[in-house]
Amino acid sequence: MINSRPPDKMISKVIRNVPFLQFPNLEPFNAIRHAVFTRQGGFSTGTFQNLNISYGIGDKDTDVQKNRELIARCLKSDRLVFIRQVHGKDVLVLKNGKSENNTALFSKTPPVADALVTDIAGLHLVIQVADCQPLLLYDPVQNVIANVHSGWRGSVLNIIGSVVEIMAQRFGCQAQNMIAGVGPSLGPCCAEFVNFRKELPESFWKFQTGHNRFDFWEISKNQLIEAGVFETNISLSRICTPCNTNLFYSYRREKVTGRFAAVIGLKIKSDED
Repeated sequence: MINSRPPDKMISKVIRNVPFLQFPNLEPFNAIRHAVFTRQGGFSTGTFQNLNISYGIGDKDTDVQKNRELIARCLKSDRLVFIRQVHGKDVLVLKNGKSENNTALFSKTPPVADALVTDIAGLHLVIQVADCQPLLLYDPVQNVIANVHSGWRGSVLNIIGSVVEIMAQRFGCQAQNMIAGVGPSLGPCCAEFVNFRKELPESFWKFQTGHNRFDFWEISKNQLIEAGVFETNISLSRICTPCNTNLFYSYRREKVTGRFAAVIGLKIKSDED
């Protein structure tokens, strides 16, 4: 079931029979496209059913490729940028006017990073998810976007704060202008950490919601606020992936499973509606 507190009115849409969600605070901005896809609508079978977009986890490469092509068509883009996520804090920066990182659409060996930032129109930044948080950021003043992969290790490293700082340093962004959305991920109902005293810093302990359980949605919101993002600019989906395996992949619940896609991209001027 969905967490007892309802989502922040995430917007449901369907394109090409593929359902996805959008954040209500990002959806009004015409200069971007964004989508949090579910596991529904794709070609994968068995435990990876249906819209798995990750290679190297046991799914058929041909099905993964077809799934990636499908979300590319939904986004009207053939320039999806993938990274190899390792639960670190490295950030891939793709900056207009610099030598662009030409990450291939279907590359099986993308660069290692856990977040992406760009001001290049036409690029769509992809995070692959199965319980970790996908966090989308947009600065409408500087027209800069970011997509962050933040599991509990990323939270401990405060990758969110690092991304906000990089957006400020490399692109002149101001945190108070940023709009943020935290997607479906491990909720406080299922985020059990038996060894939390060893794994989590003491500053996280105040976010304990029950016996060995923690609210990482609130941790991420707190990290955004500490970085200068206004609380009113932050949307939390509050959808727990282990509680909703009919809609989303969950490594914690399923172990062998796929990855769903959270994507944000800057539209090319001629493509703006």
